[in-house]
Amino acid sequence: MELIFLGTSAGVPTRTRNVTAMLLNLQHPTRAGLWLFDCGEGTQHQLLKTAFHPGKLDNIFITHLHGDHLFGLPGLLCSRSMAGNVQPLTIYGPQGIREFVDTTLRLSGSWTDYPLVVKEITAGLVLDDGLRKVTAFALNHPVECYGYRIEEQDKPGALNAQALMAQGVEPGPLFQKLKQGETVTLDDGRIINGQDFLAPAEPGKKLAIFGDTAPCPSALALARDVDLMVHEATLEQAMEEKANGRGHSSSRQAAQLALEAGARRLVITHLSSRYDETGSRQLLAECQAIFPQTLLAEDFHIVPL
Repeated sequence: MELIFLGTSAGVPTRTRNVTAMLLNLQHPTRAGLWLFDCGEGTQHQLLKTAFHPGKLDNIFITHLHGDHLFGLPGLLCSRSMAGNVQPLTIYGPQGIREFVDTTLRLSGSWTDYPLVVKEITAGLVLDDGLRKVTAFALNHPVECYGYRIEEQDKPGALNAQALMAQGVEPGPLFQKLKQGETVTLDDGRIINGQDFLAPAEPGKKLAIFGDTAPCPSALALARDVDLMVHEATLEQAMEEKANGRGHSSSRQAAQLALEAGARRLVITHLSSRYDETGSRQLLAECQAIFPQTLLAEDFHIVPL
């Protein structure tokens, strides 16, 4: 997987940062897919500057209904339809997301020529496609807001082909069964257990994408042991009280959460427009003083998992 940041500013766009949107490229060898997390104003314009096409989107996950996370959605939906795309699309989001989509399409005389499903969620499992699952966690913000935890299934360990051939098992259909951990019976009556020839499973990747939030109890469970944690750092440590009063977090609080959760890496985003490049680097430094494995998101920044 890889995460592409399409917008990293809080509230309003700046000359160098658009408002919030993140694209998750699943990079699955047989089931390609793109997932979008939030869709601030101008997201479709940001997509035009990448190698990705909105017609390839499978799912859109909205964290909450504030405009800087949502106002790009109607334009993206309509452009996707006008391009003649017929691939189905599902939108997940808090209560009210269906009314927002239906109303904007109806009042603007717009429609979609592809199957569109809008699912209003609550905390808990929202998606399990057999390869990965997505769980929503309620956060602390003035409006209903969620963070999403994405977990890949563990990948089966590699099959020890040389050991099997030494046992007289030739490559072919039996290898496929043994790779699934099944037990097979050979022509000479011997029983071979595939589990005995498999390396340990490779743990699937885990990703936590936070919506806007002040510190809250559910945040720790959302971020526990993830490979990558994406969290807002709207304001600097000195303005922590102001940040929390508006349902946001400071740089220090984002880094402290990453440390307590045992995250491997932290990416901070959703920076207030008050910060220029120098100010943004100050936020990064405040995080790295607590959690050294912190990255500063920039528009079009690609982070592999």
